[in-house]
Amino acid sequence: MAENKTQATDQSVTAFIAAVDHPTRRQDAATLDDLFRRVTGFKPQMWGPSLIGYGKYHYVYDSGREGDFLATGFSPRKANLSVYIMPGYTDFSEILSRLGKHKIGKSCLYINKLSDIDLDVLEELVRAGLQDLDSKWPVEPT
Repeated sequence: MAENKTQATDQSVTAFIAAVDHPTRRQDAATLDDLFRRVTGFKPQMWGPSLIGYGKYHYVYDSGREGDFLATGFSPRKANLSVYIMPGYTDFSEILSRLGKHKIGKSCLYINKLSDIDLDVLEELVRAGLQDLDSKWPVEPT
């Protein structure tokens, strides 16, 4: 069975954030790093070349596919900030209705800049996502 393309790495999170080109995106990434550290209690770890993850979980699907992945995290991409709420199946529409300007994908929340959203609501969403994930697959520190 194939492994996930995105694996945990030893790349420095601090160096990755410092290398973000756009100053607003770099500052937003540093703010998110502080928020995720505080909310999760986990140290960050790079996953692949551009995902910053906090905690991890081991999943086993009905198909038999299994693996490890970040429990929650973000990526400061050029187009937007991508926030990962895993596994992404729960309806968080009530919390999202209070967040501010955003778009959503299956397990991703897309934000143009942090000034567009309410950070307290984002904290609530990250906590809710971790609780939901932990109820399905136990979350471990990274």
